[in-house]
Amino acid sequence: MMNTDFHNAHKRHWADAELLYSQQRWANADHLYGMAAECGLKRLMLLFGMPFDVAGDRPSDRDDKVHADGIWTRYETYRSGHRNGPGYALALSDPFTNWHIGQRYAHQSHFDPAHVDPHRQGAEHVGQLVKKAIMDGLI
Repeated sequence: MMNTDFHNAHKRHWADAELLYSQQRWANADHLYGMAAECGLKRLMLLFGMPFDVAGDRPSDRDDKVHADGIWTRYETYRSGHRNGPGYALALSDPFTNWHIGQRYAHQSHFDPAHVDPHRQGAEHVGQLVKKAIMDGLI
């Protein structure tokens, strides 16, 4: 069985999204930016006390089983109540309100830089928070 590794998934999705973005493959880049943000925030949520079902290999709380379009709010739930949380506030308003996991089935003509760039910025911001947690010795 492959175990969940939110940190590795965050880095992998970000790297692939950037590669696709550089090739103007907007639709798949956009999907992966959402996945990168979701995985990065879930890694930080673990740090801030998100319960995790090891046997089921997933978050324990049903409300934490969300994708990029729901994770911003869930992240704040854990961050705001943790002693290290003040240093990890999200500096952006939620850029993923118009992102949905089902968009992976959409025609690529629906995606362009104007749609993708806010998601890219959001995923990059999450990446900066993950890097900060590494530098602070928390990950």
